[in-house]
Amino acid sequence: MNRDTAQPDVAAFPGPNAQQWVEFHQSNSAPSEYSHEFVWDITREADGPFVTDVDGNVLLDFTCHIGAAPLGYNNEKLLEKLEAFDLVEPMKIAGQDMYFGAGPTPEESDVPGSSHLMDKLTEVSSQYGMDTVFLSNSGAEAVENAMKITNDYRAPAKYGVSFAGSFHGRTLGTLSITKSKEVYTRHYPQIDGIETVPFCADRGCDADSCDCGFFAGGGSQLRGMLAPEGGHINPDEIAFLTLEPIQGVGGYRFPSEAFMQEVADVTDEYDIPLVVDEIQSGVGRTGEIWASDHYPIEPDVIASAKALRVGATISRSELFPEQKNRLGSTFGGGDLLGSMMGTFTLEAIQEHDLLENATRRGEQAKELLRDETPGYVEDVRGKGLMLAVEFDTAQRRNDVVAESLKRGLLTLGCGKKTIRLLPPLDSSEREIELGVGIFCEAIEAVGPSAKAA
Repeated sequence: MNRDTAQPDVAAFPGPNAQQWVEFHQSNSAPSEYSHEFVWDITREADGPFVTDVDGNVLLDFTCHIGAAPLGYNNEKLLEKLEAFDLVEPMKIAGQDMYFGAGPTPEESDVPGSSHLMDKLTEVSSQYGMDTVFLSNSGAEAVENAMKITNDYRAPAKYGVSFAGSFHGRTLGTLSITKSKEVYTRHYPQIDGIETVPFCADRGCDADSCDCGFFAGGGSQLRGMLAPEGGHINPDEIAFLTLEPIQGVGGYRFPSEAFMQEVADVTDEYDIPLVVDEIQSGVGRTGEIWASDHYPIEPDVIASAKALRVGATISRSELFPEQKNRLGSTFGGGDLLGSMMGTFTLEAIQEHDLLENATRRGEQAKELLRDETPGYVEDVRGKGLMLAVEFDTAQRRNDVVAESLKRGLLTLGCGKKTIRLLPPLDSSEREIELGVGIFCEAIEAVGPSAKAA
């Protein structure tokens, strides 16, 4: 497959082979979220955003596996490094209980492992003074451990603060700070003491024009709930305030500068640890390594995963418990291939100027979308290649996802009526133009007749 000339080519979707694979998978799997019946054939040609399914359909993937494959498929920026290694077994070890290396010294090693990945993560987070990392298996674990270390650091804290519309994971701890769809949390027990405040998603608002409820009465709900400001909560008893700099599952909601400045001011004034969930927005997706870098906030803890290939809780050494076994995970940090891929991804972003490319291609995509989309597209927004198109109804959103798929473009819904677009960080001008063109054709095919769901 030649990435420079490849085109989506879809005969029937889902095809008969895909249907067989889906039936086979679902015969033993617990019900889960599958957005469409796309079955990637790992034995067939794929390159960057182009991928072949089990029926031979060639599709353009603008989901990047919800950001977990930041460079798409079989990207040479990664493969050319991976091809140099003879992989070993076991590929996953008890990473918190056993060290591993490759060669006599870390400096002489050509095979980056968990130690190298942690070193790289502290390098790209040094603007926040971060020097310590705890590796785990997933984003939920990364957030869970962020909650644990801040509770330990602020003991005996009683409270945590989360934002409406947030999604932080599916463990019981992270579900306690997840405030989006009720299906995620219904009937599950939750930890006590979690306070919820509005997330100001009108990115152009200020304290005077805000109508989301965050700013009210000359101040903010966040500030107003604190005892020194007339509220009922002692700020010294708050273990953490957790925030997605850009809300993902909640609808790709981008906050206002005024909102972020108030979060920065309150957490700084009252010394409340700020935990940022960068699982979907981090590792270059927005044109900066961390989405937090766009805003005036100063995170105390960063939770990362997805594009990083492993889970990581990144902070300053003083926030982490000193006692051994206070944190632990048998497999956390023991995924040899994941550590290697995470390190190579961060290296590729730096070596190929992919932050600049994501910014440039994101601006191109937004300009094309704003020029071509009709009136029932209510908003086009994004930073870098973390893009969103919001429709007037949920039904139209769903219909556009389906029509895009028929034309060979993979997209994903989020929020109530929004489609998210996550092209690879090294997308070319041609690929953005091609994908946006297909997307706009799908919108036109749906037309103005879609009804509210």
